[in-house]
Amino acid sequence: MVVNFQCTVLVFLVLVVVGKAEIYIVTIEGEPIVSYKGDLDGFEATAMESNEKIDPTSEIVTSYARHLESKHDMLLGMLFERGSFKKLYSYKHLINGFAVDITPEQAETLRHTPIVKSVERDWKVRKLTTHTPEFLGLPTGVWPTGGGFDRAGEDIVIGFVDSGIYPHHPSFATYNTEPFGPCLKYKGKCEVDPDTKKEFCNGKIVGAQHFAEAAKAAGAFNPAIHFESPLDGDGHGSHTAAIAAGNNGIPVRMHGYEFGKASGMAPRARIAVYKALYRIFGGFVADVVAAIDQAVHDGVDILSLSVGPNSPPATTKITYLNPFDATLLSAVKAGVFVAQAAGNGGPFPKTLVSYSPWIATVAAAIDDRRYKNHLTLGNGKILAGLGLSPATHFNRTYTLVAANDVLLDSSVSKYSPSDCQRPDVLNKRLVEGKVLLCGYSFSFVVGTASIKKVSQTARALGAAGFVLAVENISPGSKFDPVPVGIPGILITDVSKSMDLIDYYNTSTPRDWTGRVKSFDAVGSIGDGLMPLLYKSAPEVALFSARGPNIRDFSFQDADLLKPDILAPGSLIWAAWSPNGTDEPNYVGEGFAMISGTSMAAPHIAGISALVKQKHPNWSPAAIKSALMTTSTTMDRAGRPLKAQQFSETEAMKLVSATPFDYGSGHVNPRAALDPGLIFDAGYEDYLGFLCTTAGINVHEIHNHTNSPCNFTMGHPWNLNTPSITIAHLVGTKTVTRTVTNVAEEETYTITARMDPAIAIETSPPAMTLRSGSSRKFSVTLTARSLTGTYSFGEVLLKGSRGHKVRIPVVAMGYQR
Repeated sequence: MVVNFQCTVLVFLVLVVVGKAEIYIVTIEGEPIVSYKGDLDGFEATAMESNEKIDPTSEIVTSYARHLESKHDMLLGMLFERGSFKKLYSYKHLINGFAVDITPEQAETLRHTPIVKSVERDWKVRKLTTHTPEFLGLPTGVWPTGGGFDRAGEDIVIGFVDSGIYPHHPSFATYNTEPFGPCLKYKGKCEVDPDTKKEFCNGKIVGAQHFAEAAKAAGAFNPAIHFESPLDGDGHGSHTAAIAAGNNGIPVRMHGYEFGKASGMAPRARIAVYKALYRIFGGFVADVVAAIDQAVHDGVDILSLSVGPNSPPATTKITYLNPFDATLLSAVKAGVFVAQAAGNGGPFPKTLVSYSPWIATVAAAIDDRRYKNHLTLGNGKILAGLGLSPATHFNRTYTLVAANDVLLDSSVSKYSPSDCQRPDVLNKRLVEGKVLLCGYSFSFVVGTASIKKVSQTARALGAAGFVLAVENISPGSKFDPVPVGIPGILITDVSKSMDLIDYYNTSTPRDWTGRVKSFDAVGSIGDGLMPLLYKSAPEVALFSARGPNIRDFSFQDADLLKPDILAPGSLIWAAWSPNGTDEPNYVGEGFAMISGTSMAAPHIAGISALVKQKHPNWSPAAIKSALMTTSTTMDRAGRPLKAQQFSETEAMKLVSATPFDYGSGHVNPRAALDPGLIFDAGYEDYLGFLCTTAGINVHEIHNHTNSPCNFTMGHPWNLNTPSITIAHLVGTKTVTRTVTNVAEEETYTITARMDPAIAIETSPPAMTLRSGSSRKFSVTLTARSLTGTYSFGEVLLKGSRGHKVRIPVVAMGYQR
C-alpha cells in the first residue's frame, strides 16, 4: 500500500501548477477519536459507549490524537513542497481530516490520492439574527424543580459557537451570585485577553477560545475590529449566551429607563465560548468545524448554534452530508445535544438551513410582548406606530417641522437630509423645541441609517421629539421598536404616513418658491415604554424559515419534518457588547432587543440544559423528544397557532400555521421535564436513515461517517423521530415508532386525526408500559385523494396518569 501511495504522489506532483490559493476541508481514511475502536497496533480504543464522555486528557486519547495529526502532516508533506500550502487545522475528535490553504490544482491532487475520502472547498456561514422566562413559565413551573433559579442548569456546560463574549457584562458576572465551584468534567482552556492580560473565564464562563485561521487565510480577518481573542466584536455572541445561560434578574437599563429584568433560561449553567463568527463577513465553515470539534473534545453537554451556511456547499449534493452536518452527527454520537437556528429566510417555503435529524432545528416565535405607540395630530387623528420611548409632555402639543424644510443650505440634499442622520445639515434654531419629521428611506433597510442616529440628531438639535414616516415598503423591511431616550415614533403603515404628510402640508403655508412661511402643524407623541401583552401569542415570526425540509440541493422534499420546534425569537432583550456594531441601533449599549432564529436556538439550548440537569443520562434524541412531544400548537387564548405571512400587497397578515412553520409546536419547558414517553434514537439509527434515503451514495456515507450501510430501516420515515413525514405517499404505507416509558407504569390510548385527503389508522389502540420498558406502535397512512398539497395531522398518546404525547404527521398523496 505504501509503495502504491508513493507512486501516486510522484505522478501528481508533476501536474501541480500554481493557482490562487483557497481553503479546503479534507477528510481521510481512519476513525476520529469519537469512533476509534482500537484497530491499530499500539493505539487503544478511544470510542466510548453511547452518551459517555471521552476524557481528552487521557494518554490513550492524546496518543491517538498525535497519531492522526502526524498522518495529516505526513500526507501534506509528501504531496506538496514546503511553503506551497498552509495547514490551518487538524480535525481529530469528530472527523478525521484537516483544513488547508492550497490551490485548486493541489486540491485535485488530494482528490486523486487513495487515502483521501473527500475534499470540500470552504464556504461562508452567517449569523441567524428579558421577558421570555416568564412567558415560558420558568420561574414558577421549572426552576423550582431544579432547586430554584440559583440552581437552574447547575454544572451543565453549554458551548456557544458564535461571535465571542463580552465577559464583563453583569449577565456573566460572579460578584452577585453564589460562587461557582470547579467544573471538573470540562477540559477546555481559557485564552487571555492580549490587551488586558486577563483571562476571559470567571467560573460562570469556564472556557473561551477563538478560531480564525480560515478567516485569516481568506484575507477577511482584521485584528483591529475582529479581535484576536474570544472578545465579542459584534454583540451577537454575548446576546445568545445570555439568552441561554445569563444570570437571573439583571436590570435592563438604557437611556435612564429600566425595561425589566433579564435572565437566561438556565441561569446557573456554565458558558463555554468558541468564537468563530466575526462582524461584517460572518465566518467560514473550516473555523466553525474546528470550534465544534474542540467544544466536544472539551466536554460540553450542549451546543448552541445560531449560524447557518450562506449557500449550499460546492460539491456535496446531500443536505445531511456536508462537513458541517457530518461533524454534528459525531457530536451527537458523543452525547452532545445540538440546537441550531432554522434560518431567517421566511416566510417562503424550503428556506431552512438546518436539515438533519440529529439536530434540533429551532423556528422563531413572537411572544406576548409588543411595544406600541401613537402620534396625535392637531386635527384629532391618532396614528399608530412603534416607539419604545417616553411621551412628550402631557396635555401639550408641539410644532411639527419636516427635515427638508429646516435645511441650513439647500445644496446639502446630496446627504439625504430627510433621514435625519446628520444634525450639522439642519437648522437648530428652527428645530429646537419642536418635533422633527423624518423619512424612513432604504438606508434604514440596508443598515447605513439607524433610528438611534435619528434620536441623536434630534437630541443634538434640541428637538422635543421625532417622527419617522414610512412612505413606501421596501422588500425585506422589518420594523422593530428601538429604545430611544427622547420621545420618538416610527409610523410603519404607509396610509398613516400619508395622513401625517397630508396634515402637515395643508397646515404649512408656503410662498411661491416653496419656502415655509409658518409651521402650523402640531402633534404629540404617546408613551411607548410599557409593553402590551397579547393573548394571541405565540405566533410564528415572518422571518422564521419554513419547511418542507429538503434532502438535497436540488430541493427534493425530505421524508423528515423540519423545523423541529418553535421558541421565542422576536424582540428579545439580552446582553450586548459595547464593541458591537452589527446592530446600528445598539452601538455602545450594554443590552439589545433583537430578532432572529439566532435568538430562538439559545432558548432551546438553555431549556435543554434544564432537562439534562434533571435527566443526566438521557441521550440527545431523548431530550429532543421530550421538548417536541410536550410542545403546544395552541396560543395563550387557546386558539390554533398562527403564522405571519406576506399578503398580496406585501403587507403582513396572519394565516393558520402548519408543522412546516412550527415543527411539533411551541416549547413548553414545564411539560418537557416530565414527558411520560420518549422516542429515542442513536448513531446507528441515523446511519440507517442515511442508508435508506433516496439519492445518497453508499460510498459517500462511508466517506463522511467511516461506517458501512449494514443496517437498513426500509424507509427513511421509519427513523424513530417524534414526527412522521412521507413526502411521496403512493397507496398505503405503514410507519413504525418505538416509545420508552420514562415515568411510572402507565396505560396509553392511541388516537390520530388527519386532513381528509389522507386516511390514518393506528395500532394498537392502547398499550401499557412499565417504567423503563419500550413498546412499538404503527401508523398507517393511505392516499385518498390527490390534492397536490401536503396534508397535516397528529398522533396523540394519552396516558392514564395525565401524560400527553403528541407527534405531528405530514404527507402528500401521489398516484400509483
